Amino acid sequence: MAGRNDPHGSNRDTREDVRAQIREFLGTRRARVTPEQAGLPMYGGERRRVTGLRREEVALLAGISSEYYTRLERGNATGVSEGIIEGIAQALQLDEAERMHLNDLLRGAGTTCPPRRRPAQQRIRPAVQRVLDSMDGTPAFVLSGRGDILAANDLGRALYSPVYADPVRPPNNARFVFLDPHATEFFRAWEQVAGDCVAMLRAEVGRDLYDRRLTDLIGELSTRSEEFRHRWAAHNVRIHTTGMKLLHHPVVGDLDLPFETFPVGGDPSQVLLTYTAEPASPTQDALNLLASWAATNDDIERSTPADHSEPADSSETTD
Repeated sequence: MAGRNDPHGSNRDTREDVRAQIREFLGTRRARVTPEQAGLPMYGGERRRVTGLRREEVALLAGISSEYYTRLERGNATGVSEGIIEGIAQALQLDEAERMHLNDLLRGAGTTCPPRRRPAQQRIRPAVQRVLDSMDGTPAFVLSGRGDILAANDLGRALYSPVYADPVRPPNNARFVFLDPHATEFFRAWEQVAGDCVAMLRAEVGRDLYDRRLTDLIGELSTRSEEFRHRWAAHNVRIHTTGMKLLHHPVVGDLDLPFETFPVGGDPSQVLLTYTAEPASPTQDALNLLASWAATNDDIERSTPADHSEPADSSETTD
């Protein structure tokens, strides 16, 4: 470990972390693909010490040398071509999200490593907040890549009132899922939500390897939640833009809510999340009741967009 007086220690630690992520991601992907699935011959009575593909088998399928693939899996990723990445992706049968994640990791390992940094505070443009507020009858939020709730409309805050109960600002979905005992009741399909949450954080780490707030969040969750640590070690990644959320709200009961996410123009790290209900369904009735409750309840946070910006770090120093 680098000493405090080593000016290059932080960079070395970051570089080693990126290499470890490449090694562990490729290792977990190899382990899940059998020779039969890869179309490789199996000879009678062959005893294998690995559950999935060997490194030399991945190299064979990808059309590269075994030595080169071994160096690559160890994080020596300088100058990797798109063709090699595509060959490895095909050999390991990666889906779209996994291909993007591998490309992000290799790109990060092949560039000069800056020190971990705290990004500029994320703020919601007033026009975006007006869009949220205009979506009458639709719970809507703006989320960061870390799962921070940066803004919401009134019905969104009412729907996620258990998440807003955490005094930490901005509210964070991952922190709620893994650290709040009410999460397993609020999310009726908690196992799926937890898996999706970790997979999206994994993808975000690949996109921004040097975001200190992201690594601080992951460190907190890893320290405080064994469930998170177990899922994080799987190195699963996922693109999750549409689906169904099964919720149990403490005021209106069960809701089955289809959701859609959309990128927020001008900030690729922010997404707009919306929930809708089938017309004339029990969920629509529950949303109507929730809207009435929100209109008369003073306990739901109704802050301006600026109130959801990330708090400044008093320990931050300027280089």
